[in-house]
Amino acid sequence: MRAALLLLLTFFLSATVWAQQKTYSSSNKEALKFILLANKNIDDHLYDEAIDNIRKALKEDPNFIDARALLGDLYRMKRLYKEAIEQYGKVIAQNPEFNRAVYLKLGEIEINEALYPQSKQHLEKYLNYPGLATENSTYAQKLLADAKFSIQAMQHPVPFKPVNIGAEINTANDEYLPVATADERTLIFTRKINNNEDFYKSDKTGGKWGTATYLSNQINTDTYNEGAQSISQDGKYLFFTGCNRPDGLGRCDIFIAQKKGDDWAKPFNIGGPVNTAGWESQPSVNYDGRTLYFVSNRKGGYGGYDIWKSTLSDKGWSEPENLGPNINTAYNEQSPFIHPDDSTLYFSSNGWPGMGNKDLFVSRLGKDGKWQKAENLGYPINSNGDEGGLSLTAAGDYAFFSSNNLNGFGGYDIYKFELPVNVRPHRVTYVKGLVKDAKTKLPLEAAVEIIDLQSNTAVYQDYSGEELGDFLATLTSGKNYGLNISKSGYLFYSENFSLRNYKANKPFDIAVFLSPIEVGNKVILKNIFFDTNKFDLEAESKAELLKLIDFLQMNTHVRIEISGHTDNVGQHQANLLLSQNRAKSVYQYLVGHGIAAGRLVYKGYGETQPIVPNTTDDDRARNRRTEFMIINK
Repeated sequence: MRAALLLLLTFFLSATVWAQQKTYSSSNKEALKFILLANKNIDDHLYDEAIDNIRKALKEDPNFIDARALLGDLYRMKRLYKEAIEQYGKVIAQNPEFNRAVYLKLGEIEINEALYPQSKQHLEKYLNYPGLATENSTYAQKLLADAKFSIQAMQHPVPFKPVNIGAEINTANDEYLPVATADERTLIFTRKINNNEDFYKSDKTGGKWGTATYLSNQINTDTYNEGAQSISQDGKYLFFTGCNRPDGLGRCDIFIAQKKGDDWAKPFNIGGPVNTAGWESQPSVNYDGRTLYFVSNRKGGYGGYDIWKSTLSDKGWSEPENLGPNINTAYNEQSPFIHPDDSTLYFSSNGWPGMGNKDLFVSRLGKDGKWQKAENLGYPINSNGDEGGLSLTAAGDYAFFSSNNLNGFGGYDIYKFELPVNVRPHRVTYVKGLVKDAKTKLPLEAAVEIIDLQSNTAVYQDYSGEELGDFLATLTSGKNYGLNISKSGYLFYSENFSLRNYKANKPFDIAVFLSPIEVGNKVILKNIFFDTNKFDLEAESKAELLKLIDFLQMNTHVRIEISGHTDNVGQHQANLLLSQNRAKSVYQYLVGHGIAAGRLVYKGYGETQPIVPNTTDDDRARNRRTEFMIINK
């Protein structure tokens, strides 16, 4: 990025030098008078007046090539690209070797105008000149890569049918940066009114978005701009960017606010080491809220704005880590969005080969834990304009973005489109639940933990909501998960979600009723596993067994009966023996891990205590289970 800025400065300064030189291609006195006036206008930053005087010089002498090249530079500086292309074209037609920099300038603005074949031709011409300055050559090669990529991309367009999401959200004002909760029930976005950015939200009912409302007076302000937000998958935490606030550490910082009932608590600055005296912005939080991706121009990057990440632990946010050279370039990488699969990252960049300006890219996390090389999302998702602010649904099949050139309701509007299959993330679903007291039916704030049973590691740890007892967590396909919900004074709840061959998008919606610790109350241990007709505990049972050990250690007066149960397939005596041995295996594991044998008994019941009729494979699977029951407290 620094090289590009230096190059741009060099280009414009070269125009001033041409105007100041004493030897010109014209001897027309009137033309020379106007070029000197234009030079003074440039020194005074009066660029429109400079253009008028150069036009007068060219009227006096149409072959005044120095004046024509300078006019092209001024048009280019003012982003009047069509006019600049016309003037540079006339310079080349008059004298192809007048100044080699013309080819680089022309190649650059032709990319801005989506004239990719012409850009390729002019950039290749420029790069054939000997003795080019390193920064100029590097920039020309970057532009040439853009031109070549764009030519190929336009020959192989990807599906792209954006749909405006409606007047309930979009207005004549600017709406942009949309993010949705995992269940797609709430959409939070930024709306700009009178140059003030605030957050708004829309709730979906019956498959339709409701009229957007002001998010919260606790977060939005009249004095500062709030923007570039990320919502946690359960909708309870909002990370956002705040600039020039009195509680900021730098020009722009990252803040967090927690949902409290129907409103939000006052946001707070997440502090160092994430926020610095520099510029930190555009947060994106992963599925469990413990890894934060963000944009910064802090030291140690690759140049310009880079994407970094920080992980939350008991000690706070970790020292940020740069995502590395497969994501970041010497130019600008921005607008990160980490999908709930935790291994697919979308972002915008003007450093990787693209259609010009900022394009949208995707990178996937490799098995080595490193991000793979960025992949352009393709044309016409990307264009010669700026693309950014992409976010996805949890299912990963649709994406949200904003645009001001698709004939919407006015300004920037929010759109939705179906993402091409090859750039979609891994399939995910979510589990959404309510936790209540089994007796009173009142909501409970309880610890919710989801465990990857293969690695025995927690992938989600949080508490159900204090007011509603609600929780929501995303689950990535291809794995087997155990869910445990616990609260002091209650039996814990166990559930299993097998997504190893998961193909549907249907989420898991559950109601959990926690029973108090009383004699006769039972818990089905849904994450205790045995091979068919065997009683050796499988490795995936470990997390559940450790949960049971924790429960017994916290409730030292409790005695339990461990029971094994089978379906009705096979001989009664064989089922009885199998269930007895399975219960014994759990008993032995607990004793082997410090639980006194006197607190435990075990028994096998075979098929004698079904919880559902043995009429289907699914029901027979439910009857094959391990339980424990409180026998003394």
